[in-house]
Amino acid sequence: MTSPDETTAVEAEQTEEPKKLSLEVKVESPSSCQRHVTVTVANDDVERYFDKAFDDMAPTAAVPGFRPGHAPRKLVEKRFRKEVANQVKGSLLMDSMAQASDEQNFSAISEPDFKFDAVELPEDGSPLTFEFDIEVRPEFDLPKWKGLDLDKPIKSFEKEDIDKHLAKVLERYSEVAPVEGPAQADDYLTLNIVSKLDGKEIASAEEVSVRLRDTLSFQDANWEGFGEALTGAKAGDKKTGKATVSDEVDNEELKGKELDLEVEVLEVKRLELPEMDAEFLKKIGNFDSEGDLRDVVKADMERQFSLHQEKSLRGAITEQLTKDAEWDLPPALLRRQANREVERAILELRSYGFDDEMIRGYENTLRQNSLQSTEKALKEHFILERIAEEESVEDAPADYEREIMQIAAQRNQSPRSVRAYLEKQGLMDTLRNQIIERKVIELISGEAKFTEVPADADAPASVAPVEFAISGAPAEGGIPDAQEEEGEDA
Repeated sequence: MTSPDETTAVEAEQTEEPKKLSLEVKVESPSSCQRHVTVTVANDDVERYFDKAFDDMAPTAAVPGFRPGHAPRKLVEKRFRKEVANQVKGSLLMDSMAQASDEQNFSAISEPDFKFDAVELPEDGSPLTFEFDIEVRPEFDLPKWKGLDLDKPIKSFEKEDIDKHLAKVLERYSEVAPVEGPAQADDYLTLNIVSKLDGKEIASAEEVSVRLRDTLSFQDANWEGFGEALTGAKAGDKKTGKATVSDEVDNEELKGKELDLEVEVLEVKRLELPEMDAEFLKKIGNFDSEGDLRDVVKADMERQFSLHQEKSLRGAITEQLTKDAEWDLPPALLRRQANREVERAILELRSYGFDDEMIRGYENTLRQNSLQSTEKALKEHFILERIAEEESVEDAPADYEREIMQIAAQRNQSPRSVRAYLEKQGLMDTLRNQIIERKVIELISGEAKFTEVPADADAPASVAPVEFAISGAPAEGGIPDAQEEEGEDA
């Protein structure tokens, strides 16, 4: 039977904090976001970790000539030292990197980069030395954020505005029928697309459906004058154009190059808007009158304008906060973070009910200018994150529930399936950043001085986005619809 004293000793041992390592840490800063760290671990600590490994192994160690667990300790250490070396090395490296990062107050933004196999444990009683690289949040003086002077865009929606938005809503319930005549603005074209450089094919796509708009937006370029070139086209016609590849594609040979574009028109289709009678109003939302539908459309416009208002305020705020942020952000960091910035933007747009075409167009614009837009977004994030830390701004479960409910409602999906998809795709951290940043913007807005100004008039939709890269290197897609789990009600 265990005595009270023995029980207390065991509990004390279990709750005792791990002994700190004796480390020498040298830090070099190749750039504002990069740290090259050299760590030296005292040999006493190396042997302590070996002792711990042998303590764990000794009770079950099987050595020929001895019963399991009864071999002399020295023999166990000699026989199994190489066997436990990788375990000891892994524990030492993880613990020493964590301690070094804590002691140096690194605000890490990525996992440490080091080569495990290149590290060798000393055999001659010398210390263990290894190196690793880590990306960190840059060090900076927090800019003044209280009492900013800001313009706040305002807008009232008139009958003409509601008519235009209602037409877009009705398109969702429209029939699309082939037409024999020439293509008109906003028709749907089915195209085969080929891009070429000096007569050599670079990329192609078949049976691509696009709207006939002024500009055709690819993932890596824009075809300006697309509408002018294709207006009046019929099935069987072939048209040509040109587009310049973004400077931010991975293919060095195609950056900034003007490619020749060839399209073949396979089919022209036109929308046939539904008749807005009592049966139709009941079908799409159980509306009693067209006025009820127009009220819902107006509320949808106001919700989307609130995002425009929020983005405008955020842009004005962050422009003032980042004006002195002259840090050099490594291109490798920007490339890795570029897709996360696109994911964040798509999440935000979806939560406000923007349709897939508008989201795709915005996504293409971001991808064409990925490094520039990502650099801007990262600088904003670093500053907003610092304010959040100093002002104790935190996320709460209710924040996630609200965001997920909003996305689910806009996508006509269940909150459970939306959450499952976000978790599966590793997007909950992206959602967290969005929540924290929004709260900080609200905090700054609460301390700001506002001047209300009329919102800019909305430009007519003139861009048709397509999920195709003329440079032949497709970007990772946006967020597809979450799939309902089997047996789950929507």
